[in-house]
Amino acid sequence: MASTPTHIDAATQQTAAITTGNLLVSLPPLPNGSFEAMLANLAAAFPNQTVLVATAVAASNGTLPAPPANIQLVPYTPAATSTTNWVLTAADYLNAFKGAEQAQAGACLLLGAECQSLAPEAIRALAASVTGSNTDLAMAHYNLGPREGLVNSAILYPVTRALFCIRPRFPLAIDLALSLRMAERLAAVAQRFTSTNQNEALLWASVEAATSNYTIAEIDIGLRTLPQPATADLNTLLAQIGGSLFNEIDTKAAFWQRARGAQPVRPFAPSTTPAEAPDIAPMLDAFHLAYANLHEIWSLVLPPNSLLGLKRLSVTPAASFNMPDSLWARIIYDFALAYRLRTINRGHLLGALTPLYLAWVASHLVLTGNGTPPEKHIQDLAAAFEADKPYLVSRWRWPDRFNP
Repeated sequence: MASTPTHIDAATQQTAAITTGNLLVSLPPLPNGSFEAMLANLAAAFPNQTVLVATAVAASNGTLPAPPANIQLVPYTPAATSTTNWVLTAADYLNAFKGAEQAQAGACLLLGAECQSLAPEAIRALAASVTGSNTDLAMAHYNLGPREGLVNSAILYPVTRALFCIRPRFPLAIDLALSLRMAERLAAVAQRFTSTNQNEALLWASVEAATSNYTIAEIDIGLRTLPQPATADLNTLLAQIGGSLFNEIDTKAAFWQRARGAQPVRPFAPSTTPAEAPDIAPMLDAFHLAYANLHEIWSLVLPPNSLLGLKRLSVTPAASFNMPDSLWARIIYDFALAYRLRTINRGHLLGALTPLYLAWVASHLVLTGNGTPPEKHIQDLAAAFEADKPYLVSRWRWPDRFNP
């Protein structure tokens, strides 16, 4: 089991030594203006060190811009290319390790799209967490608004925290610092996908670290512009992210069924109630329509108690709409089990999850609109997933036990 993730002290982050040539910064393809801005940020982040910077843009253009004095550009040919730019993919991890290996670097900083918006202090803190300590994986903790990143808050964070006993609030963070052995492990996993032309497959770095007993740190990086998916279709996004997560749960079942221990909760900032109440009517309309049309599919996935909970929700007024945390945890766990058992077509299964997710979002917005701090609700939700983990373990081992 992985060591308990540590929160690196800010002073330690900024004063840890970064040996010349020890760090490789792997950048995504960036437009020329953004690329030059990123080089300036890197120069400011490491004013007294020489930093190696690998980028596919620099390699493919053939001509390299004149970098700041302490930045050394390392052209390389990508092992594979991904067209997905809003999240790190198998191709990105493989390219990062290839660049680090070729440059003989001891650590790697892997940054996602729009990384030019990262402050130099944030870049330095991420790098120092692996070069100045025994940390193998440092993950960014983003400062998001109360209505941002809700797929992460509703599913990714509580599931990875409960099952794999890891704390990172953003388990699909796009800004990471990797020790060389962490980069090598992720590249080995990525190779299995890129060899079958699945360059855009998602990798769960925090889960890989946990199953390898590697150390994990979480670094506050403040404000950052996050890239947006090319598609606004929620069905498509949930299918990609949910399918990847459920596959990871299936693949790592032997680990998470043994893993024990709850992670300490990070302090959360007091909430400020949004001035304008969100319009949850479209979300509830989608849920009510799905309750009428998808009930038969849900009944193949969910046990009677969960179906009863959904029935109650279907007649609950909007002003008091509240999906219990325990019900949402059961829904996600039972969908993960159905994904493993192929109870129904996986595409149909993930599509049937979308209106349930919208119902959770509506419930979350009602709750926070009534004064509950958003982060408090997310932490309470994660605790509910932790408390109900034995349910998933039992159903995973004896899937027919709770069937009607």
